[in-house]
Amino acid sequence: MAVGVEARIAQLREQIRHHDYLYYALDTPEIPDEEYDRLFRELKGLEAEHPELVVADSPTQRVGAEPLAIFAQVRHLEPMLSLANARNEEELAAWHARTWRFLEQAGEDMETTVFVVEPKIDGLAISLRYEEGRLVAGATRGNGVVGEDVTQNLRTIPSIPLLLRPGGVTPAVMEVRGEVYLPLTAFERLNEARVAAGETTFANPRNAAAGSLRQLDPRVTALRPLALWCYGLGRVEGVEFETHWQALEWLRLRGFRVNPFIQRVKGLSALVQSCRTWEQRRSSLEYDIDGVVIKVDNRRLQQVLGSVAHDPRWAVAYKFAPSTAQTRIRRIGINIGRTGVLTPYAELDPVEVGGVSVSRATLHNEEDIRRKDLRVGDTVIVQRAGDVIPQVVAPLTDLRTGGETVFVMPGHCLACGTEVVRAQDEVAVRCPNPHCPARLMESLKHFVSRGAMDIEGLGDRLVERLFTLGLVHDPADLYHLTAGDLLELKGFKGQLAGKVVGAIASSRERGFARVLYAVGIPHVGGQTAGVLVRHYPSLGQLAAAGTEDISRIEGIGPVIGRAVYDFLREPRNRDLLQRLAAAGLKMAAEVSETEGLDVEPAAPQTVSGKTFVLTGTLPTLSREQAAALIERHGGRVTGSVSRKTDFVVVGEAAGTKLSKAKELGVPLLEEAGLLALLRGAKPA
Repeated sequence: MAVGVEARIAQLREQIRHHDYLYYALDTPEIPDEEYDRLFRELKGLEAEHPELVVADSPTQRVGAEPLAIFAQVRHLEPMLSLANARNEEELAAWHARTWRFLEQAGEDMETTVFVVEPKIDGLAISLRYEEGRLVAGATRGNGVVGEDVTQNLRTIPSIPLLLRPGGVTPAVMEVRGEVYLPLTAFERLNEARVAAGETTFANPRNAAAGSLRQLDPRVTALRPLALWCYGLGRVEGVEFETHWQALEWLRLRGFRVNPFIQRVKGLSALVQSCRTWEQRRSSLEYDIDGVVIKVDNRRLQQVLGSVAHDPRWAVAYKFAPSTAQTRIRRIGINIGRTGVLTPYAELDPVEVGGVSVSRATLHNEEDIRRKDLRVGDTVIVQRAGDVIPQVVAPLTDLRTGGETVFVMPGHCLACGTEVVRAQDEVAVRCPNPHCPARLMESLKHFVSRGAMDIEGLGDRLVERLFTLGLVHDPADLYHLTAGDLLELKGFKGQLAGKVVGAIASSRERGFARVLYAVGIPHVGGQTAGVLVRHYPSLGQLAAAGTEDISRIEGIGPVIGRAVYDFLREPRNRDLLQRLAAAGLKMAAEVSETEGLDVEPAAPQTVSGKTFVLTGTLPTLSREQAAALIERHGGRVTGSVSRKTDFVVVGEAAGTKLSKAKELGVPLLEEAGLLALLRGAKPA
């Protein structure tokens, strides 16, 4: 055997471990997946040709053990203590005060005490034992003293190093503590696969992670994309740390994943603010957290504080209100949007989710219902997406009684009776009738909304009353309303009526781009309307343009080009635009049209060079507001998802763009995650 083969195998192992560290621990890969796969295949091939050179900690040896008959028990070298809980800010203040008193009695200075605040990952606690830098055992927490030996399964998790990275003294024995979890997108895909296979679904990512890690066959575990965040150490022989923060940094340098958002703070007010920040951030993360863990940083002070029963005095878990809950689908209803899209929603047995009573949740579209196998009568898991919009995550199929019924999308519009249609490349089912009363009313709501004409005082309920009573049939009718018309409505006072009529009149000052967006051209959001106006600064010029002319504009394309062209040639739409012009609305651009978006002109370029795609309806931002925010912070918004897309921002009723993003592995953001990213936070 050539000496060069052994050297090449050693070189490949070191390269792969290096790239594993960059990818899993630091999230900063420096080579494409294809190059990594090439290195891995070369190593695997050389080891197959020279089996005598195979070692247990080779990157190729993560999977390979035979299925177990039963899990053995293993005793932790140092107990894995539980944590006392603080369920609100008052209880957190009480813990802080107790810690202060105890340290004062021990002669310590609480004023200088530093705390470490970490996310409390909702997964499965595990302990990894390393001897001379090599992973030799891994176990679940169990009762804190004895756990189950799941070493072979833990070896299959790519983010767990089999061999410590070089760097200083290597402990003779070391216990690393962490939390194994299943990313949220992986959890969704896993449940979809189980539904397709006729298997019961997991209730939540934590159960899925626990079930995956406790498979007797490690080859099954290897198919589940589990990950690990490390949060501390048990027994360590050969290395000492003055602070918990130093221990975390040491773990990061030696190859372990340590959450990048962990921070150090001083004082109760800073602790409270940190807890609030994490609770706001939780919905933008790609993993579940159910709170934060607060620890006294100084390890000597930890020893001074000690433990009471099984809980350390130097740490506490600040628990959030649950963001998921279990309830039952009573019925599935249908909402009809301004473009005619029929969007199903679930009426639920009322349940408390995240401190709010929830009785209705979005179901997005028929395809989503089929993929999740949701049925009327199902017991389901509900979560508040972005802690705002309730969504149904999955059914608990093992609780079915046989009385559940499969949902069928209606073949005719429930508002006007027109036969519904589905475009070949869309998941959405639409009512094609432009005179559908449901579509007309939703179009009115869109026209007056903040992102469009922004008519203050004209909320959804008032629009519905005006439309139902026949006072307004389309947007142009709004400009003929008088205070007298409004005073005839029950509950209206003279001053309020005057304000609403005044707000309608003031909307005449909105720019042409706003008008173009407000009239509801399919696929044209606020940003796209602005692009169109920069190329065609008047309605006459835009109406005279051909489909190909419009489509050639950067960021527009053939779908939007055809939609604009067709809209402006529809007699009913032309009549509406003429009447709006007669009412005094602007049909030509002025020098600049940048009004209406609450964005600072000199925003920091936090997403410079990044490409975004928006899909669905966001909780608080309109599409054009979100696009403008992205562009002001240096990013670019496009209309289609590709491998060059950096992020897809997902709202309610997201369609094929979401599916495409998942297929390509493009990172997903909800509104809260987008705003955090624009503020400079690192994406989860």
